[in-house]
Amino acid sequence: MGNNRKAGVLAHVTSFPSPYGIGDLGKSTYVFLDFLKKAKQKVWQILPLGHTSFGDSPYQSFSTFAGNPLLISPDELQKEGYLCQSDLQNVPLFDHTSVDYGRVILYKTKLFHEAHKTFTQDATNEQQKNYEKFCKSNKDWLDHYALFISLKNYYIEERRYAFESEEYKRYRLENIKFLTENQINDCFYGAVWNSWDEDIKTLQPSAIAKWENTLANEISYYKFLQYEFFRQWDAVKQYANESGVEIMGDIPIYVASDSADVWANRDLFEMSEGVSPKEVAGVPPDYFSETGQLWGNPLYKWAEHKKTHYKWWIKRISKMLEMVDMVRIDHFRAFDSYWAIPYGEKTAEKGQWRKGPGEGFFAEVKKALGDIPIIAEDLGDLNPEVLTLRDTLGFPGMKILQFAFDSSANDYLPHNYKTSNAVVYTGTHDNDTVLGWYTETNAATKDLYRRYLNVSGDNVSWDLIRLAHSACADTAIIPIQDLMGLDGRARTNTPSVASGNWKFRYTDDMLSDDIAPQLLYLTELYNRV
Repeated sequence: MGNNRKAGVLAHVTSFPSPYGIGDLGKSTYVFLDFLKKAKQKVWQILPLGHTSFGDSPYQSFSTFAGNPLLISPDELQKEGYLCQSDLQNVPLFDHTSVDYGRVILYKTKLFHEAHKTFTQDATNEQQKNYEKFCKSNKDWLDHYALFISLKNYYIEERRYAFESEEYKRYRLENIKFLTENQINDCFYGAVWNSWDEDIKTLQPSAIAKWENTLANEISYYKFLQYEFFRQWDAVKQYANESGVEIMGDIPIYVASDSADVWANRDLFEMSEGVSPKEVAGVPPDYFSETGQLWGNPLYKWAEHKKTHYKWWIKRISKMLEMVDMVRIDHFRAFDSYWAIPYGEKTAEKGQWRKGPGEGFFAEVKKALGDIPIIAEDLGDLNPEVLTLRDTLGFPGMKILQFAFDSSANDYLPHNYKTSNAVVYTGTHDNDTVLGWYTETNAATKDLYRRYLNVSGDNVSWDLIRLAHSACADTAIIPIQDLMGLDGRARTNTPSVASGNWKFRYTDDMLSDDIAPQLLYLTELYNRV
């Protein structure tokens, strides 16, 4: 029998060191990959790479296909000749342990416009040829995405000083039943697509032609950023694979309501009169929240997807597989059954379970793309049917050690694992760090933790890392914060908390020289090489 055991690290690109206020696809990403190689880690798990919308969550993006421009490295733009050294002088003093998205966006947008101007005027024949090839091969999503973002910017600017306009009053009247006054203001002045003029809101061909002409330069700018994002990402992926590292990507089950995906494919989503959701996504009360989690994403019109043999979804997965080597599907349980919350509810408590597409969906994916490596995010309150679907498909599930210490019979404790076809974690991006969790948990949990691991509790992060590596699960993944022994201030995300998330960054010294040897020792000791 071959050895399927391997180990890896969960670290999102935004967390990497960089002078430009946010981690990017430049030098620090390659330094991180060198660290993985030194520690013989075989997997780098990332969060979604999409163009994040308001709130900065990688699970809410303006497009499920587009990359996040904020991850573009200014240093790599300079290497391509799009920026001069002088453009990268006088960088603002950013916080090196937290992302200030507002300041980063302002700073990078200025750089990106300069880079686009240079590209437009001085691109080499090879650069122009590669750009045109990219635009052609990605036309099915790129055209709508670039127009969508350009239109949002146009309407935001138009409405900046237009208070209480007739358009605003009409929009307010249409939505007051579902949204608060603040939400209405955010949607209208943030130019959510269902607040646009009727002809472009409904994608009338004459309106599309008019706006493509009016916003031609803006559209070109966003296409250039996507070209450059994917050029930089392709180089990162090649370097990772050459270093023996596979990348685990992440597909959010849902897409944002205010996205190019919904705007351009309204017939594939449960929308009222084509412009507002009928019901929205979330989960009922659970471990993370007493009132559930109200995500607000529009739900899929699965019957329409089935008629097309899930063509849109297959394109989505296919694009992801160009970028990564394996795919974690977030909220896998929705393929069996999903929680549908009436649009306008303030919490996720009131809702109904509805049937998902089930095994038939994955049969169509396999028919189109063959066997692909999928990890099922199977956390939360699951019914037996979800587990049956996961096991029938042969997908590994997830084991979270922070959830394990309420009872010796807990399924997340390694001695209770019924299969090695699983991925074990100390915690995920939705958990506290190990040190933060242990500090805040109750005395009974701490007691079982210490007795189970036979430890004092003085080195909780690395003790739990050792347990993860020793487990029978084929893959062990450790969040980078736990390798550094950081406390709860370094947490990535707190579910159901609207602000303060997705900001974690580390500095060069935090990934100290002693971490790779420690991690390598455990990886070799527990046969994960």
